[in-house]
Amino acid sequence: MTTNAAARITVRRATVEDLPEAAVLFGGYLEFYGRPADPEKALAFLRERHERGESVLLLARDENGEPAGFTHIYPTFSSLSMAPVWTLNDLFVAPTARRTGAGRALVRACVAEAEKAGAIGVQLQTAPDNHTAQALYRAEGFVPDEFAAYWLSLPVND
Repeated sequence: MTTNAAARITVRRATVEDLPEAAVLFGGYLEFYGRPADPEKALAFLRERHERGESVLLLARDENGEPAGFTHIYPTFSSLSMAPVWTLNDLFVAPTARRTGAGRALVRACVAEAEKAGAIGVQLQTAPDNHTAQALYRAEGFVPDEFAAYWLSLPVND
């Protein structure tokens, strides 16, 4: 567990008991990116990742214990480096907790957890127009890599 003393933000790995609160934040994240936020689907998604051990969910709380933000990380591997890397896939800070250091605390906790797990790096992507996030990531030492990101949508099988 890490704490940001200035804002008294505490970050720790989410437990199954934290998932309903994390799902509310996840809904805010989905809305931020213009996606529908179905609370039941959000909770089911987070619960499935947790139960399968497929991800690391870090939850930030403010000094009153209220959820302030989360980051969702997927441990994976780099074939070029032949080593583990972590993908910081999602990071969201509740509007009421912005500018409190919650985002910075979440990034730092992610990096600390990745180092503890033996990862050689943390990778992430953010929207080209999300300048606030880009400034945070650069301030924390992240640099753009030499690869271009591509995406191919596939048909969804229900």
